[in-house]
Amino acid sequence: MKFYRIYIEITNVCGLSCTFCPTKELPDKAMSLAFFESTIKQAKAYTKEIACHVVGDPLTLSNLDEYLNIIQKHGLKAMLTTSGYFLKKHSYDTLFHPCVKQINISLNSYNKNDSSFTFEQYIQPVLDLCQEKLKRKVELFINLRVWNLDTLMSERTFNEVLFKKLSKAFDVPLNLDNVYSSRPKSIRLASKVLVHFDDYFEWPSLTNTVYGDGVCQGLQSHIAILASGKVVPCCLDCDGVIELGDLHADSLDDILYSHRATAMINGFKESKAVEELCQKCSYKERFNLKEV
Repeated sequence: MKFYRIYIEITNVCGLSCTFCPTKELPDKAMSLAFFESTIKQAKAYTKEIACHVVGDPLTLSNLDEYLNIIQKHGLKAMLTTSGYFLKKHSYDTLFHPCVKQINISLNSYNKNDSSFTFEQYIQPVLDLCQEKLKRKVELFINLRVWNLDTLMSERTFNEVLFKKLSKAFDVPLNLDNVYSSRPKSIRLASKVLVHFDDYFEWPSLTNTVYGDGVCQGLQSHIAILASGKVVPCCLDCDGVIELGDLHADSLDDILYSHRATAMINGFKESKAVEELCQKCSYKERFNLKEV
């Protein structure tokens, strides 16, 4: 069993309240460095890449570099996903740590929060990060995420302001109407600096509509380990509804080959969602559409 990446939530604190994210049910928690390293030691048998988040923002941690040092020590690569609000909390040496493969910045977080920041105050550190990456010729990717392209074009006004700023900063024309009509996956702004597009999605919840069976990438391309130590099959199960096990009590090997995990894997092989949360998850429809 191998995974493209394993999500390890080093903290479940993000510092914001974006309207497109679920309300966190679990108490605030940061994974201790000792437990993180014990987790990495087990995870490296299954993957070469660690995504340092589920719902938390890893940049809220002042000692982020210590977690990255552990990832590098064990020969793995890291992916950082952030709102962008805490970029100035860290040095470029930390953000461009040798183990970091990619930084994702969710730009729509500015638009979906009540903040005293002006747009200029928010976006300038993001642009500075990109320019410093280019200046240093660092090989990591920076993905500027614009995941708000709904059919109603509800964020058109914000996107117009954002595109104008990005176009000027990178001297790359970004046509909003073309993006809405052609739906590109991404547009290159500079060497390994991309603006990445997607639409809103519904987080899985036991209170959702029943969407039925289908296939999913959970337990196939990835798994997630929450800050509490709970292992879940999917990076969208932020509250540990499908708790496959707890690394404080069991090994990752035992958890991944448990009856519950095996039943899910076998179910997806037959396009069946055996867990209630999976039945009530609309995100899996993205994968099922690809198979039609």
